[in-house]
Amino acid sequence: MSLTPLSTARQDALDAIRPANPVYVPLLEALGRFLAQDIVAARSLPGCPVSAMDGYAVRAEDTSGSNRDRPARLRVVDTVYAGHLPSRTLQAGEASRIFTGAPLPEGANAIVRQEATVVPAEGLVDVCVAVPPGKDIRPTGEDILEGMPLLRAGQRIEASMLGVLASMGDPQVLVRPRPRVAVLATGDELVPPGAPALPHQVYESNLVLVAALAREAGAHVVEQRRARDEDEELRAALRCLAGGTDVLITTGGASVGDKDRVKSLLAELGATFLVDGVALKPGKPVAVARLFDGTVIVLPGNPGAATVAFDQFARPLLLRYQGVSEERQRVRVRLDAERHKQAGFTYLITGSLETREDGQVWTRMRSQGAGQHLQNIGAEGYAVLPPGRADFAAGDEVDFERFDRPRFLPVEP
Repeated sequence: MSLTPLSTARQDALDAIRPANPVYVPLLEALGRFLAQDIVAARSLPGCPVSAMDGYAVRAEDTSGSNRDRPARLRVVDTVYAGHLPSRTLQAGEASRIFTGAPLPEGANAIVRQEATVVPAEGLVDVCVAVPPGKDIRPTGEDILEGMPLLRAGQRIEASMLGVLASMGDPQVLVRPRPRVAVLATGDELVPPGAPALPHQVYESNLVLVAALAREAGAHVVEQRRARDEDEELRAALRCLAGGTDVLITTGGASVGDKDRVKSLLAELGATFLVDGVALKPGKPVAVARLFDGTVIVLPGNPGAATVAFDQFARPLLLRYQGVSEERQRVRVRLDAERHKQAGFTYLITGSLETREDGQVWTRMRSQGAGQHLQNIGAEGYAVLPPGRADFAAGDEVDFERFDRPRFLPVEP
């Protein structure tokens, strides 16, 4: 079987997927989803000059030369609370009692903090400091100015963004729908967690692993199911799950063994394969197909290979449904050990980064295998060993693809 290079296979799969039509959802439901439009400020914050402190609104010139020994005595003519309008314009020799967030009265141009004043009698205040114009006033648009760009399409929505949207008066926001995903694990050797397992049997971990990875990518996991390596049972599961979801992700039964029947049964059901086998280690058997109105992603059964194949194919596809592509940071690093590989394959080896005294960045590569579980815990990214060569020496430079702080970019529908 001819294997497709990784970058070509991934692009072939992505080209067949179109983002879902955007929908409006309530703000809290948008958390973790992706903006489907640019957001421009509909109003200024604050919307008018307001006090930044509890104290007194004054004319700055009325406080000139004031100190504790010679305070400026002013007449208190109004009290202004946040959310209420002043009742009058401030004149010379007057002050308004004011509280944090309250609008500034006409005629006032400074705030005197409460702790810098003394109240000698009702209706009077002694100002014990001289304040310059603008002191402790938040001007119109100090935080946000009407018309300024706030958020861009493709950004993943965080709690702070929801606060900004709410401050603009928006009760809902336009996002791409979450893809509805089902996960199907296959294999006679699988035993559900909680049941007794013999040494030759395997606790089914991929259902949880793949479902969790799908949720991390923003998907809505609607069903998780197991199936034995029996054609009738497996065919029925494929038909049911592929027909009721946007994306079906299978794990196991993807290779060329006698009981690896997933791809054959998909073909019988009329699937059109976009990708079938990739020059990738681990994860070579991965496949992507269109069936009915949805997408099927076939992952290997070994958890290490399933994780890499999910990351390189399922994750980009799930993000594309949500209208974005992911751009990860790549840095040049040196390998901490020699490594032999098949020349025609791309190898993705999980590792962590170490900056040494001379400033050079090295990657500590982890023990790698298709069936290993621990290699991805706490990993910072992949050391990318490209096709075209078989042997890498310790100290050789390669790209390192980092998992943290990716950038999400909108894609065209």
